[in-house]
Amino acid sequence: MKKEEKARIIDTIYEQVQAKPHMYVTDIAGMDAAATSALRRACFKNGVKLIMVKNTLLEKALEKTGIDFSELAPAFKGTTAIMLSDVNKAPATVIKEFRKRSELPILKGAYVEESFYLGDASLESLVQIKSKNELIGEIVTLLQSPIQSVMGALESAPNKVAGLVEALAERPEQA
Repeated sequence: MKKEEKARIIDTIYEQVQAKPHMYVTDIAGMDAAATSALRRACFKNGVKLIMVKNTLLEKALEKTGIDFSELAPAFKGTTAIMLSDVNKAPATVIKEFRKRSELPILKGAYVEESFYLGDASLESLVQIKSKNELIGEIVTLLQSPIQSVMGALESAPNKVAGLVEALAERPEQA
């Protein structure tokens, strides 16, 4: 491969990594053509971009980002495919669902929410990560709960007062 071609590939990988904030480094070696095609379809359906890359070209592209990816260096061995996504847990979900039919792909590492995860054992943790929108929704729900309680008490207060007045009015007078 000529130097110009390598530079073009590095630039392409760099642009794709820059476009998506979450990156999973996987190993899909050993998958036959049908399984690879099924994985690509699953990725496309879930908004995940799957790219086969050479480790050295990926490392050079990652150097251009300005982020220190040295923690992921152990993942850049053997056959590598990267999964890029806007949603933090989408690739992990695709991998987990795909593994119900196969042992592959294997998660080698991930860069998610500005944190590094190494090894296949971290897959379950990555599936459990909540997206920013999910966290905002939970916070809004938690903040609304006390407000709704106060509003409910305020709305029922006139009925309670009316009930008390009525009960007092019906009471016989004592001398």
